[in-house]
Amino acid sequence: LMLTQKDQRTIRSKLDNIYKTFLSKKNIDYFENEIVQIIHHFNKKNPKKKKSISEKTTLVICYGDSVYSEKKKSIKVFQNFFQKKLKDYFDTIHFLPFYPSSSDSGFAVKDHYKVESKLGNWLDIKNVSKSSDVMADMVINHASARGLWFKNFLKKKEPGKDYFLTVDSKFNTSKVIRPRDHRLLKKIKIFKKSDYLWRTFSPDQIDLNFRNPSVLIQFIKIMIHLINNGVTIFRLDAIAYLWKENGSKCINLEQTHEIIKLLRNITNLLNIKTNIITETNLPEKENLSYFGKNDEANWIYNFSLPPLLIHALLFENSIFLNKWSKNLPNTKKGNSYLNFIASHDGIGMRPTEGLFNQKVLNNFLKRLKKNGSKFSYRKVLNKTKKVYEANITVFDALKKSDYDQKGKFYFERYLSAHAIMISFEGIPAIYFNSIFGTANDEAKFIITGNNRDINRYKWNLKNISNKLKDSKTKQNKFYNSICNLLKIRRNQKAFHPNASRINIDLGRKIYGFKRISEDKKQTILCVTNLSSKIQTIKIDKKNQKMKNLLNSKINIMNKKFLILKPFETIWLSNI
Repeated sequence: LMLTQKDQRTIRSKLDNIYKTFLSKKNIDYFENEIVQIIHHFNKKNPKKKKSISEKTTLVICYGDSVYSEKKKSIKVFQNFFQKKLKDYFDTIHFLPFYPSSSDSGFAVKDHYKVESKLGNWLDIKNVSKSSDVMADMVINHASARGLWFKNFLKKKEPGKDYFLTVDSKFNTSKVIRPRDHRLLKKIKIFKKSDYLWRTFSPDQIDLNFRNPSVLIQFIKIMIHLINNGVTIFRLDAIAYLWKENGSKCINLEQTHEIIKLLRNITNLLNIKTNIITETNLPEKENLSYFGKNDEANWIYNFSLPPLLIHALLFENSIFLNKWSKNLPNTKKGNSYLNFIASHDGIGMRPTEGLFNQKVLNNFLKRLKKNGSKFSYRKVLNKTKKVYEANITVFDALKKSDYDQKGKFYFERYLSAHAIMISFEGIPAIYFNSIFGTANDEAKFIITGNNRDINRYKWNLKNISNKLKDSKTKQNKFYNSICNLLKIRRNQKAFHPNASRINIDLGRKIYGFKRISEDKKQTILCVTNLSSKIQTIKIDKKNQKMKNLLNSKINIMNKKFLILKPFETIWLSNI
C-alpha cells in the first residue's frame, strides 16, 4: 500500500520543478506529504481496478440536460435515453460541466463539490458509471466570480484565500496570447491596494493562482472526489493557460507541463486507473507537446482534424488533409488521439495555423459564413482581431459547397466526414447533436446573442423519441447511419485506437489511409471520394478480394478500377 521511495521522489521532483524558486524546502515538504497522504488514503479504501482502451472505446459528448423531460432530473433522463438508444454504440459518456455555474454553459464553476440541482446529484453520476465510463471536466484554469472561492478570496477566508491571480501594474502582458477579445485585466481595490484580476476567458471567469500550491492540492482533492463518484476520465479544460510569467506568452509554460506530469504521476499511483485528457485548442505542434514523453496527457484532442476534414469536403480537395495526416505522428501505447468533428464549442481555427495559408483560410471562412456560421474572435498583439472559431453545427457546415450549391449531397458529405473520423487512428467522440444531424439553433441564438448557443440545442425527451420512432424523419436517418458506422467499428481489431495508420496519397479528389491491427492480422483500407463526381482508383489483384465493411457490394470496373460514388466512403478489410 505504501508508496515506494522512488514514487515519492518522482512526486517531489515535480513539486521542486514547479515551486522551488519561490517556496522554502519546508513548505514543499509539507505539500509533498499532503499528496502522499491523499494517495495512501485513497488506495486504502479502493481495490485495484484496471482500465484499457480498445476498438470499442467510443465517446458521446453531451450536457447533463442534452435530453430533458419536465418531470425528472435530467441526468436520469439522459441515462434512460442512453440505455435505450445509445449503449450498443458508445461505452463512454462525456458529461460537460455539471457543477453549479454562473455562465459559459457550465464553465464558470461556483462550487466543484456540488452537482447543479436541476441535473441531479452525485449518486446519479455514480449510477451512470456502473454501466458506462464517465468523463468529466476539471475546469482548472478559472472559477466563477460569483462562486464560493471568490467570495472567500475577497474576505481572505479558506477555501479561497489567495486562490485567484492578481498582478500589479508592472506585470508585462504585451506578449500574452489571447483566446478572446475582451479586456484581460480588471482593476480592483482590494486589501488596501490596487491590483488587477486576470480573466483569460470572460469577466465572470477569474483565473486561479497556481503559484499557491493550495490551489493545486485542492484540484487533486477534486479529482479524488470525482473518482469516488464514478468518473474515470478527466478533461483538463483550457489547461494551456494555467501558468503566467511576467513578459511571457502565458501559454504552454513549463510549469503547466510539470503540473500535468504531476497529475499523471498521481493517477498512475492510484488503485483505480484513470485517463487524463488535455484540452488545448492550439496550433498542431503545441497541441502534440501535451503528450510529453508519454508522461503527460493519456489522450489529446485531435484539434486539427475538424477544420481540415470540413475544408476537404467543402472544397473537394484532400491536399491539406493529406499533408497533415502524413506528418501526424503515430501514437504510442498508453497515448491516444481523441478524434471529433463537433463539440459544444465551435470549429477552432488556431489548429489550422501553419496548415492553411491566409488565402485558403479566408475562402474557408467565407464558405462557412454562407452556410450560416457566426464567428468568435480573439485579440492579437497588434490590437487586431482574428477568427478564433467558427460557430456552426457540422450539419450546416457541410450542407452546401461551391461545387454543390444546392446541397444535393449534404447527407453523403456528412456521413463520410463521420466515417473518416471514426476510422482514423484514435478514439472517436461524437457530439450528441451530431448523432441526429441537428441544424443551427437560430432561435436560441436570437434570445441569448451567444455565438456558441447555435450548437447547443437541448432535446425534449418526447420530441426526440417520437422522431426516432418515425423512419421518415431526418433524425432517424442520421441516427441509424452514424450508429451503423460505430457498430461496425467495434468489431474491427484494425480500428483499435493504437492500431497503426499509414497515409495513402490517391490524388486530390480522394482521401485514404490504411489501418493495421496490432497483431498484424487485419488490414482495413479506408478510402473516401471527396468530390461530387464519380471517381475511379486503380487497384491491384489482392485488393479485389477484400470485402467492403460498409456495403457488401464493391463496384469494380473490368477488374482494374474501383468505382466510388460522390462522397462515398469504403472500408476494405482483408478478413
